[in-house]
Amino acid sequence: MNTKLHAICESQGRPLDLFVTAGQVSDYIGARALLSRLPNVDWLLGDRGYDANWLRETLQDKRIRACIPGRKQRKKPVKYDKQRYKRRNRIEIMLGRLKDWRRVATRYDRRPKVFLSAIALAAILIYWL
Repeated sequence: MNTKLHAICESQGRPLDLFVTAGQVSDYIGARALLSRLPNVDWLLGDRGYDANWLRETLQDKRIRACIPGRKQRKKPVKYDKQRYKRRNRIEIMLGRLKDWRRVATRYDRRPKVFLSAIALAAILIYWL
């Protein structure tokens, strides 16, 4: 059993909101779940998995600029700020620090709710205490 962790992080890389989906599920499901919980921000950085027209339109309606590179299959390339996109490494660093916890890295917990609670506990102890 595999899972994907979707997270909303602040500019310093500290997690604000977390969501777990099954590993074979599209990233769009995680984006849709976290979309209503987005804080009031100017930019949203995401990887190619979050490239969707409906997501870009929803962010535009909320006056949030998307810095998401387009998928390779796109017929018309999407422009994005490449310098700003380099800051996405903070998210990857945050995920890596969470995986320093053995329980999170090896996914001892079978149930998604228990696994998410272990991730949340690790995030609180690492970033907020």
